[in-house]
Amino acid sequence: MELAAPSLTSNGSAAGGNYGYDNIMSWFDNVTENAAMVQRETLRRILELNYGVEYLKKWLGEGDEDMKMKIQEMEACALESLYTSLVPVASHADFEPFIQRIADGDTAPILTQQPITTLSLSSGTTEGRQKFLPFTGHSSQTTLQIFMLAAAYRSRVYPIRDGGKILEFIYSGKQFKTKGGLKAGTATTHYYSSDEFKIKQKKTKSFTCSPQQVISGGDYKQSTYCHLLLGLFFSDQVEFVTSAFAYSIVQAFASFEELWEEICNDIKHGTLSSKITLPRMRKAVLDIMNPNPNPFLASRIEAICEELRGLEWCGLIPKLWPNAKQKQDWTSSPTVDFIEDRPVPISQVKVGQEYEIVLTTFTGLYRYRLGDVVEVAGFHNGTPKLNFICRRRLILTINIDKNTEKDLQLVVERGTQLLSDYRAELVDFTSHADKVHQPGHYIIYWEINGKVEERVLSECCREMDASFADHGYVVSRRSNSIGPLELCIVERGTFKKILDHFIGNGAALSQFKTPRCTSNQMLLRILDVCTIKRFHSTAYS
Repeated sequence: MELAAPSLTSNGSAAGGNYGYDNIMSWFDNVTENAAMVQRETLRRILELNYGVEYLKKWLGEGDEDMKMKIQEMEACALESLYTSLVPVASHADFEPFIQRIADGDTAPILTQQPITTLSLSSGTTEGRQKFLPFTGHSSQTTLQIFMLAAAYRSRVYPIRDGGKILEFIYSGKQFKTKGGLKAGTATTHYYSSDEFKIKQKKTKSFTCSPQQVISGGDYKQSTYCHLLLGLFFSDQVEFVTSAFAYSIVQAFASFEELWEEICNDIKHGTLSSKITLPRMRKAVLDIMNPNPNPFLASRIEAICEELRGLEWCGLIPKLWPNAKQKQDWTSSPTVDFIEDRPVPISQVKVGQEYEIVLTTFTGLYRYRLGDVVEVAGFHNGTPKLNFICRRRLILTINIDKNTEKDLQLVVERGTQLLSDYRAELVDFTSHADKVHQPGHYIIYWEINGKVEERVLSECCREMDASFADHGYVVSRRSNSIGPLELCIVERGTFKKILDHFIGNGAALSQFKTPRCTSNQMLLRILDVCTIKRFHSTAYS
């Protein structure tokens, strides 16, 4: 499915104007009603701005004025057809040499006519290494548009009270300079340090509990402590608890189970734990805490936490943040195949079908394979509503089998149902397709909280093996061309070590998500060293 990234205004004007929620929703209704036309005109603007850059010369010619006039005057459908017929679908590997030249200081118009002065880094959790992508002012403006649009629709159902705050577990990593002097860092780092982030808070009237010094501290453990502390300090004002990725919330509340007593002590006395050693962060938090010790609030939180501890921390958010709004998500569980077909424009997608997203952007990516597989769940006006299914390359495969991230999630859910009888829970998991030992087999790594008998874990292993529904897997298991599934139980804290590994190599917590399938040798070494029990499936015996 091919997309071109539109701006907030259809006439191309700047996106940072004074838009009310009604104006934003009116704009969104207009562009979604006319999605095909908006996409084609967006493509035209991208080509008008960037025609003649080195990458496009290979496909569209040397950038003569005649072709530029054709782009401006050609009928939109014809331009779209010409573009897709001449410019090939490309992966990051195709763009990497061009982006590296930019990182090394080449100022020629390689991908965009406007100079690229900033590069963003991917999290690196998919392929085990971080990748550079162009980042411009347009990137920050687009992110601002997304937040404003989301806030506009959210306000219909959950209007924020005056003075309401948001407990946001957001983290800005460190920026650095490339060989060519370009500023580099994660996209979230660039956004949280941008003017657009400040504009977002003012325009959506949703102010985060934590000051900039906490968000940009650079030490996720210290930042998490301060996020939790200030979130509780302002607990009666908190309207939402949120993060860019769900993992950050899970990680934060796992830490809270160990930190709550110290946090309560800080609230009681208006002090700050000695754990917080970064001077700017410490000063900013103490400026908020010092004048306002609150022993009554601390006592209330202590009583709630004592109760929650006996309930395995179930219901933590509504009890500690009584004014936080709650949203329920519905999920789907389709089967994924990866039959390659010709790319189709947004106007031709069908409900129930799955597609990989291909993007053309203002920042110099042309027919770029994003790697995300989505399902068309329906339409909002003339625009498809998408459910994320999986990362295309994150699949388990040994032989003729193909099991996706979604398939793995369903299998793990089946396996963990047996844990509930033992008041145990799955903390995190990942997997690996072992092709070194013959026959090859799947390995699933679990970190669990609680004590579970070995016979139960063995049954969990068998249940997961039997739950893979992919025909290629079932046939291969029956013929023993794929060996029994192996369940490895790792010691507590293993996935925190994995997180620390990624953070130590430059990833930001705001972008981190546990890879559900990995062949990264460093991660596999961590997992194998931390494995304390192994079980092999008896299914298909």
